[in-house]
Amino acid sequence: MQGWKPDIAGVLGPKYLAIAAAIARDIEAGALNPGDRLPPQRMLAEALGVDLTTVTRAYGEAQRLGLIEGDGRRGSFVRGKAAEPVGIPYAEPADAGMNAPPEAADRQLEKAFAASAANLLGRADGPAPFHYQPRGGMPLARAAGAALLQGRGMPAQEDTVLVSAGGQHALHAVISTELRPGDMLAVGAFVYPGLIAIARRYGVALRVVETDGEGMLPQALDEACADGVAAVYVVPTNDNPTTATMGLARREALAAVVRSQDLKLIEDDAYGLLPERPLPPLAALVPERCWHIASLSKILSPGLRVAWIAAPDIAAAWRLAADLHETAVMAPPLNVAVVADWLHGGSFDTLRAAVREEARARQAIARTVLRPGSFHAQEEGYHLWVPLPAGANVAEIVTALRSQGLGVVGGDAFAVEPATARPALRVSIGGSMPRERVERALRLLDALTTPDVTRKIALV
Repeated sequence: MQGWKPDIAGVLGPKYLAIAAAIARDIEAGALNPGDRLPPQRMLAEALGVDLTTVTRAYGEAQRLGLIEGDGRRGSFVRGKAAEPVGIPYAEPADAGMNAPPEAADRQLEKAFAASAANLLGRADGPAPFHYQPRGGMPLARAAGAALLQGRGMPAQEDTVLVSAGGQHALHAVISTELRPGDMLAVGAFVYPGLIAIARRYGVALRVVETDGEGMLPQALDEACADGVAAVYVVPTNDNPTTATMGLARREALAAVVRSQDLKLIEDDAYGLLPERPLPPLAALVPERCWHIASLSKILSPGLRVAWIAAPDIAAAWRLAADLHETAVMAPPLNVAVVADWLHGGSFDTLRAAVREEARARQAIARTVLRPGSFHAQEEGYHLWVPLPAGANVAEIVTALRSQGLGVVGGDAFAVEPATARPALRVSIGGSMPRERVERALRLLDALTTPDVTRKIALV
């Protein structure tokens, strides 16, 4: 079937999905038969007038659906008709700028999930993980989370560690139970938009505190307490969006202010589990004042919707458990059980290492392509913070970069005080975009953010 060529003219949506759907239709219709060899990817790309990466993704999607199989240099072959109608291939939604972990080329995460799920569902010694869970989360997962956090130096116990449906769910629970309308929460000038939205919902005032390359300045926080600050919010490792990471001395100094001023500390450690040599969380330094959130959305996958909250004591944990139950009942039980299985079996470390290595590879591309000093980043992270000159047309730059598939958001989305915030971009180099596309998109970023081009765009 070297001459096979799908008709994708006029098809809406991603072309790679249209090619995969054509493979499925032709198998069902008998136009493609078991054992047929599909055209080489480069040949089909030329015939269709599309990029080679489009055909590569199409064949990958067809292989994921069980329609074809690869045989090294011999190429890709039809496996045969599906036992049931294949239907429409899963369409990955367009990334409007969300910051997702980079995906390794060998689909390691998907294979690990399938293996653990099959093991959990095939066991005869207990019910499948589909049922309602106790308030606070699946006991096995709470214990696994407590052990994980203990490994980072935190005095976490199963009774004080809860499972939530992701970090946003955890933040909602902490702020709704621990802060009251009118309370003042100290934050940096740029902060996670989800936190801004939750604070607005509950009438919590955000007090901007001065930061530097390591994040929030302890002395500035101490001075802000004179204004009535009740709590402080930090992302200590690879801050979203600025990428600032607090060194140990900064963490200790900030913890000392929290303790001396009797503040509540919300530590959103979304990226803290990713570094190969992680620094101790603030919760290890001031556990009696800290609500620590460790989620997996930025470590493995946003689709897992699993996070742990370490509360300072059992009473605080029970308050949180009530809110977690009221707002989402529970985290997805199958996902939670799979993650617990990974933690007990060692797969979690393997998967985390794969994300870390892919992030390092993409950061190496960024350092090669972008001008030195034009962006901020962490070696084991996968987003960049790109300051722009005053007057830059951020919207035009964002539109141009998104057309290349790059996940980019204007800095104003993170600004607590947008009117006075310096123009900037948060650029994600994670997700499913292959490395060669990342490099291509970053070259466009480099071109659009050179001073001469930025000035011209500002005049558009």
